[in-house]
Amino acid sequence: MRISQTIILFGSLLLCSAAYSQQAPNAFAFKTSEPIVLDGILDEEIWGPEGWNSNFTQYFPSDTSQAQAQSRVKIAFDDQNIYIAAVMENTGPRKYVSTSLRRDYRGEQNDGISFVFDTFNDKTNAFQFGVNPYGVQREALLANGGARGDDLNLAWDNKWYAKATIFENHWQVEAIIPLSTLRFQDGAQNWNVNFYRIDSHLGERSTWAPIPRNFSIISTAFSRKLIFEEPLSKKGANISIIPYTAARTAKNFLEGTKESLTPAVGGDAKVAIGPALNLDLTVNPDFSQVEVDQQVTNLDRFEIFFPERRQFFLENGDLFASFGHPLARPFFSRRIGVDRDENTGQNVQNKILYGARLSGKITDDWRVGLMNMQTANDEQAGITGKNFSVLALQKKVFNRSNIGLIVVDRESLASENEQGLFNPNDYNRLVGLEYNLASADNRWTGKAFYHKTFEKGVSDETGTFNAYILYNDLHWNWSFSFLDIGENYNPEVGFTPRTDYKRLNPDLSYSFFPKSNIINRHGPKIDFEYLWNDGLGMTDRDIELSYEIRFQSLAQLTFSNTYSYVYLFSPFDPTRTGGERLAAGTDYSTQRFGIDFRSNPRLPFNFSLRSEFGEYFTGNIASIRSEMAIRMGYTANISMNFSYNQIRLPEPQNDANLLLVGPRIDLTFSKNLFWTTFIQYNNQIDNLNINTRLQWRYAPVSDFFVVYTDNYFPGDFIPKQRSLVLKLNYWLNM
Repeated sequence: MRISQTIILFGSLLLCSAAYSQQAPNAFAFKTSEPIVLDGILDEEIWGPEGWNSNFTQYFPSDTSQAQAQSRVKIAFDDQNIYIAAVMENTGPRKYVSTSLRRDYRGEQNDGISFVFDTFNDKTNAFQFGVNPYGVQREALLANGGARGDDLNLAWDNKWYAKATIFENHWQVEAIIPLSTLRFQDGAQNWNVNFYRIDSHLGERSTWAPIPRNFSIISTAFSRKLIFEEPLSKKGANISIIPYTAARTAKNFLEGTKESLTPAVGGDAKVAIGPALNLDLTVNPDFSQVEVDQQVTNLDRFEIFFPERRQFFLENGDLFASFGHPLARPFFSRRIGVDRDENTGQNVQNKILYGARLSGKITDDWRVGLMNMQTANDEQAGITGKNFSVLALQKKVFNRSNIGLIVVDRESLASENEQGLFNPNDYNRLVGLEYNLASADNRWTGKAFYHKTFEKGVSDETGTFNAYILYNDLHWNWSFSFLDIGENYNPEVGFTPRTDYKRLNPDLSYSFFPKSNIINRHGPKIDFEYLWNDGLGMTDRDIELSYEIRFQSLAQLTFSNTYSYVYLFSPFDPTRTGGERLAAGTDYSTQRFGIDFRSNPRLPFNFSLRSEFGEYFTGNIASIRSEMAIRMGYTANISMNFSYNQIRLPEPQNDANLLLVGPRIDLTFSKNLFWTTFIQYNNQIDNLNINTRLQWRYAPVSDFFVVYTDNYFPGDFIPKQRSLVLKLNYWLNM
């Protein structure tokens, strides 16, 4: 076995050296026939001294030297699994930082090693698996080349296994990833791969394939090849069934209604269609265990975006959700399962009956996504069931760029008096075409798209166009964006808070990298935003000048000065508390100063503080937003979100003192038992919300939840709504 490994390794290295004398070596995965015992002890023959991938390079605080705390990784495989061994050396005995024993840890303060597999060699999408020194696992989907932190989706769950062992001067990991967990082309000879480590003791982040520090550490543009000793193939069926049973009781004190303990059953299924496509099915899905959204004080004139958290919509979710612009999203999955109660005018949950989604790769260059979801009629709320269909196609072009097509169709079920299944007069459709640019060296990224919506009786001004380009170098970073949203553009299954405007948004920043033991980088930035339309001319303008300092400790400090102009094309209450509104047709020029500080996240006590003060419409505003956290080992995390806005306006407008307080307690009893309590007091909406959730992971990716939610009037503690949910699900591989 060792002789074979050595011959393969030596021959491959010679080949790589001859062809790419300036490139670093690839990684190699060795075929094994011996059983591997998952115990965190690397005593199997396959983990012998040959074939390790080492020489990790610093990413932070510098990217020009070898890592102080070195690591090495080795990969093997057989017909069923990928096997990983990793050894993380230390500079001496030490303690490790883990914020929790809960799966899917996140944050640069956590010690950990992560393995990134780009199974289709597109350097755009990848699977990520991570382990910390206490054996806590995390798995994620990585999209859009990992350009930003939110391209890493840790809400994705799947089955794989890992063990970690701590020694005096190092810790090590042994992991098994079933091939059925991954999507790849049958007969694949190689993937792209990278590994990165976070070391809390030194405050060091390091990667196997070097990544320039001006890019995200999760960037896939710089990954290297992982070459398999034999072509990979999937054998046997790949089907997972995830049934659930739940019971719910609720009481609405405002309406005087009560829901007796009501049982429910349903579930999901995952069916592999070949090695690269996945069919997801759901029947009567229940999302009661999904964590509640963190509330914010809303001083904007428009709707606020909250990210998707429901598991069914997450795998390959980027294929649907990455289309468009943050201000003009053609598809937003949170629109599914929400409808308008015609009796109250409020948005309420609308039961999803079933859904299906086919997503994945057709070839190395083509990705496809098909989704169909059906919601139920609710006669009591006056809600007609809706059918949602989405088609997304992506074709890779050049090195890492792609062309995309999206089609979204929302239909309403026909009434008894109408012919056919759907109401021909109540539909909303969208067609969009996009080009996404990503250069091989990751310096140039961009997007251009045109979307158009279709509704009964509406045909003019229903399109949206966007052109965006970003350049990112070690010192210079600049971008330019132009967005044009038509007056009647209306993606009802998307997210577009306002229409009928054009937006110009360039920005420019420069970073200095001093030779300092305190400051890692610092530099200025200017951000310009200008909005106008043909009828009114300029409606909004923001010019922000800022200066950011990043410290070697991972702390950050930013100063900002913002000059704003706002034209009100409709009446608006600046406090959003029901006070006298400012008149339409009036305009306001203001100036605000801000300071933003985030402390060292590796410390047991850490905090962030954002303060802004200055002019606000006809008056003044002073705001403080803060988040404080205390970490007690990995057993308890106590945090507090705090937001206070003091608004002073001349009569007849209201003054306001808007307070939002959100304490959170996260207790970890073991790797399988967790309890989270989240309390949110918001005087802007006069509500006190309590959400407490007990989770028992009694088997891999299988849970029992107890979720209790209560809402009160904070002044006299009179209850509004109350609910209790019990839910049990089980992940069964067929």
